[in-house]
Amino acid sequence: MDAVRVALLREVLAGTEWVQATRRFAGTLRGAVAPHGGGLLLVGSAAYEPWHLAAHLDDEAAWSGLPELSPTLVRHRVPGGAPPHLAVGLGRLAAAGRGETLLVVAPEQPGAGLLERVHDARRNGATVLALDGGDRDLHALAHDALAAPPAVPDGVDEAPADLDLDTVQHLVSAAAGENSLPAPRGHRRFRDRLARLADGLTAPPPPRW
Repeated sequence: MDAVRVALLREVLAGTEWVQATRRFAGTLRGAVAPHGGGLLLVGSAAYEPWHLAAHLDDEAAWSGLPELSPTLVRHRVPGGAPPHLAVGLGRLAAAGRGETLLVVAPEQPGAGLLERVHDARRNGATVLALDGGDRDLHALAHDALAAPPAVPDGVDEAPADLDLDTVQHLVSAAAGENSLPAPRGHRRFRDRLARLADGLTAPPPPRW
Protein backbone atom coordinates (compact mmCIF):
# COMPACT_ATOMS: atom_id res chain seq x y z
CA MET A 1 0.00 0.00 0.00
CA ASP A 2 1.69 3.23 -1.18
CA ALA A 3 1.39 6.69 0.34
CA VAL A 4 -1.41 7.75 -2.01
CA ARG A 5 -3.57 4.77 -1.02
CA VAL A 6 -2.82 5.42 2.65
CA ALA A 7 -3.97 9.03 2.18
CA LEU A 8 -7.17 7.83 0.51
CA LEU A 9 -7.80 5.38 3.32
CA ARG A 10 -7.34 8.12 5.89
CA GLU A 11 -9.94 10.18 4.04
CA VAL A 12 -12.36 7.27 4.25
CA LEU A 13 -11.63 6.90 7.97
CA ALA A 14 -11.91 10.61 8.72
CA GLY A 15 -14.25 11.12 11.64
CA THR A 16 -13.46 7.74 13.16
CA GLU A 17 -10.93 6.95 15.88
CA TRP A 18 -8.59 5.03 13.60
CA VAL A 19 -6.52 7.80 12.02
CA GLN A 20 -5.56 9.20 15.43
CA ALA A 21 -5.26 5.75 17.01
CA THR A 22 -2.80 4.48 14.42
CA ARG A 23 -0.80 7.71 14.52
CA ARG A 24 -0.69 7.53 18.32
CA PHE A 25 0.56 3.94 18.27
CA ALA A 26 3.10 4.80 15.56
CA GLY A 27 4.34 7.63 17.77
CA THR A 28 4.83 5.18 20.63
CA LEU A 29 6.76 2.85 18.33
CA ARG A 30 8.96 5.61 16.98
CA GLY A 31 9.52 7.03 20.47
CA ALA A 32 10.61 3.61 21.72
CA VAL A 33 13.22 2.94 19.03
CA ALA A 34 14.55 6.45 18.34
CA PRO A 35 16.52 6.96 21.59
CA HIS A 36 18.36 3.68 21.06
CA GLY A 37 18.97 3.99 17.32
CA GLY A 38 16.99 0.83 16.57
CA GLY A 39 16.64 -2.47 18.35
CA LEU A 40 13.18 -3.20 16.90
CA LEU A 41 12.20 -6.87 17.00
CA LEU A 42 9.06 -7.92 15.11
CA VAL A 43 7.38 -11.25 15.84
CA GLY A 44 4.07 -12.85 14.95
CA SER A 45 2.26 -15.93 16.11
CA ALA A 46 3.01 -19.48 15.01
CA ALA A 47 0.28 -19.18 12.37
CA TYR A 48 0.87 -15.56 11.30
CA GLU A 49 4.19 -14.14 10.19
CA PRO A 50 4.18 -10.33 9.77
CA TRP A 51 6.74 -10.22 6.99
CA HIS A 52 4.62 -7.67 5.11
CA LEU A 53 4.85 -5.23 8.03
CA ALA A 54 8.58 -5.91 8.24
CA ALA A 55 8.95 -4.92 4.59
CA HIS A 56 6.86 -1.76 5.00
CA LEU A 57 8.78 -0.64 8.09
CA ASP A 58 12.03 -1.29 6.25
CA ASP A 59 10.82 0.89 3.36
CA GLU A 60 9.68 3.63 5.74
CA ALA A 61 13.07 3.55 7.43
CA ALA A 62 14.79 4.18 4.10
CA TRP A 63 12.35 6.77 2.70
CA SER A 64 12.10 8.81 5.88
CA GLY A 65 15.77 8.65 6.87
CA LEU A 66 14.88 6.89 10.13
CA PRO A 67 16.98 3.68 10.11
CA GLU A 68 15.83 2.84 13.63
CA LEU A 69 12.46 1.81 12.17
CA SER A 70 14.04 -1.08 10.27
CA PRO A 71 13.03 -4.24 12.17
CA THR A 72 14.51 -7.64 12.76
CA LEU A 73 11.87 -10.21 11.84
CA VAL A 74 11.82 -13.00 14.42
CA ARG A 75 10.39 -16.22 13.00
CA HIS A 76 8.82 -19.26 14.62
CA ARG A 77 10.19 -21.49 11.85
CA VAL A 78 13.24 -20.58 9.79
CA PRO A 79 13.35 -22.45 6.46
CA GLY A 80 16.64 -23.82 5.26
CA GLY A 81 18.58 -21.49 3.02
CA ALA A 82 16.88 -18.33 4.30
CA PRO A 83 19.00 -15.17 3.93
CA PRO A 84 20.53 -13.87 7.18
CA HIS A 85 17.94 -11.10 7.71
CA LEU A 86 15.16 -13.70 7.43
CA ALA A 87 16.87 -16.39 9.49
CA VAL A 88 16.35 -15.08 13.03
CA GLY A 89 14.52 -17.59 15.22
CA LEU A 90 12.65 -17.33 18.48
CA GLY A 91 15.87 -17.76 20.42
CA ARG A 92 16.53 -14.07 19.69
CA LEU A 93 13.76 -13.15 22.13
CA ALA A 94 15.72 -14.69 24.99
CA ALA A 95 18.39 -12.03 24.46
CA ALA A 96 15.93 -9.14 24.20
CA GLY A 97 16.35 -6.59 26.94
CA ARG A 98 16.82 -2.96 27.82
CA GLY A 99 17.10 -0.66 24.82
CA GLU A 100 15.14 -2.99 22.55
CA THR A 101 11.51 -2.92 21.43
CA LEU A 102 9.47 -6.04 20.80
CA LEU A 103 6.46 -5.53 18.52
CA VAL A 104 4.09 -8.50 18.59
CA VAL A 105 1.60 -8.85 15.72
CA ALA A 106 -1.00 -11.57 16.16
CA PRO A 107 -4.52 -11.69 14.73
CA GLU A 108 -5.36 -14.71 16.91
CA GLN A 109 -4.29 -15.83 20.37
CA PRO A 110 -0.47 -15.69 20.44
CA GLY A 111 -0.13 -18.92 22.42
CA ALA A 112 1.35 -19.64 25.84
CA GLY A 113 4.86 -20.23 24.51
CA LEU A 114 5.11 -16.85 22.82
CA LEU A 115 3.51 -15.07 25.77
CA GLU A 116 6.12 -16.57 28.06
CA ARG A 117 8.92 -15.30 25.82
CA VAL A 118 7.30 -11.86 25.65
CA HIS A 119 6.99 -11.83 29.45
CA ASP A 120 10.69 -12.64 29.79
CA ALA A 121 11.65 -9.90 27.32
CA ARG A 122 9.64 -7.34 29.25
CA ARG A 123 11.10 -8.50 32.56
CA ASN A 124 14.58 -8.07 31.05
CA GLY A 125 13.80 -4.45 30.19
CA ALA A 126 12.49 -4.57 26.62
CA THR A 127 9.59 -2.35 25.59
CA VAL A 128 6.66 -4.50 24.45
CA LEU A 129 4.11 -3.29 21.91
CA ALA A 130 1.19 -5.25 20.48
CA LEU A 131 -0.85 -5.03 17.27
CA ASP A 132 -3.47 -7.73 17.47
CA GLY A 133 -7.08 -8.74 17.64
CA GLY A 134 -7.48 -7.73 21.28
CA ASP A 135 -5.93 -10.62 23.22
CA ARG A 136 -6.28 -9.80 26.93
CA ASP A 137 -3.14 -11.65 28.05
CA LEU A 138 -0.96 -10.00 25.42
CA HIS A 139 -2.33 -6.55 26.24
CA ALA A 140 -1.53 -7.15 29.91
CA LEU A 141 2.13 -7.62 28.96
CA ALA A 142 2.34 -4.73 26.50
CA HIS A 143 3.42 -1.20 27.35
CA ASP A 144 1.10 -0.08 24.54
CA ALA A 145 -1.33 -2.00 22.35
CA LEU A 146 -3.66 -1.40 19.44
CA ALA A 147 -6.37 -3.92 18.56
CA ALA A 148 -7.87 -4.10 15.09
CA PRO A 149 -11.67 -4.02 14.94
CA PRO A 150 -13.31 -7.44 15.03
CA ALA A 151 -14.76 -8.89 11.87
CA VAL A 152 -18.47 -8.15 11.38
CA PRO A 153 -20.99 -10.02 9.25
CA ASP A 154 -21.67 -8.79 5.72
CA GLY A 155 -24.27 -6.06 5.66
CA VAL A 156 -23.64 -4.96 9.25
CA ASP A 157 -22.19 -1.44 9.30
CA GLU A 158 -20.25 -1.47 12.58
CA ALA A 159 -16.70 -0.96 11.31
CA PRO A 160 -15.17 0.88 8.33
CA ALA A 161 -15.03 -1.32 5.25
CA ASP A 162 -11.86 -3.41 4.87
CA LEU A 163 -10.38 -2.17 8.14
CA ASP A 164 -8.66 -5.29 9.41
CA LEU A 165 -5.33 -6.01 11.08
CA ASP A 166 -3.41 -5.86 7.80
CA THR A 167 -4.86 -2.44 7.02
CA VAL A 168 -4.11 -1.19 10.53
CA GLN A 169 -0.50 -2.31 10.07
CA HIS A 170 -0.25 -0.27 6.85
CA LEU A 171 -1.56 2.82 8.61
CA VAL A 172 0.83 2.38 11.54
CA SER A 173 3.91 1.83 9.36
CA ALA A 174 3.07 4.85 7.19
CA ALA A 175 2.54 7.06 10.25
CA ALA A 176 5.78 5.86 11.84
CA GLY A 177 7.74 7.17 8.87
CA GLU A 178 6.13 10.59 8.77
CA ASN A 179 8.66 13.32 9.51
CA SER A 180 6.12 15.74 10.93
CA LEU A 181 2.55 16.03 12.05
CA PRO A 182 0.01 16.26 9.22
CA ALA A 183 -0.78 19.76 8.03
CA PRO A 184 -4.16 21.26 9.02
CA ARG A 185 -6.89 20.33 6.57
CA GLY A 186 -7.95 23.93 5.92
CA HIS A 187 -9.28 24.44 2.39
CA ARG A 188 -6.44 22.74 0.50
CA ARG A 189 -7.87 20.47 -2.16
CA PHE A 190 -7.48 16.73 -1.64
CA ARG A 191 -5.95 16.38 -5.11
CA ASP A 192 -3.17 18.77 -4.13
CA ARG A 193 -2.35 16.70 -1.05
CA LEU A 194 -2.23 13.50 -3.12
CA ALA A 195 0.10 15.16 -5.63
CA ARG A 196 2.47 16.15 -2.84
CA LEU A 197 2.50 12.60 -1.49
CA ALA A 198 3.07 11.13 -4.94
CA ASP A 199 6.06 13.43 -5.53
CA GLY A 200 7.78 11.83 -2.56
CA LEU A 201 7.62 8.39 -4.20
CA THR A 202 9.48 9.15 -7.41
CA ALA A 203 12.64 7.29 -6.43
CA PRO A 204 11.92 4.55 -3.90
CA PRO A 205 14.86 2.40 -2.77
CA PRO A 206 14.96 -1.28 -3.84
CA PRO A 207 13.26 -3.53 -1.24
CA ARG A 208 15.37 -5.86 0.89
CA TRP A 209 12.57 -8.29 1.71
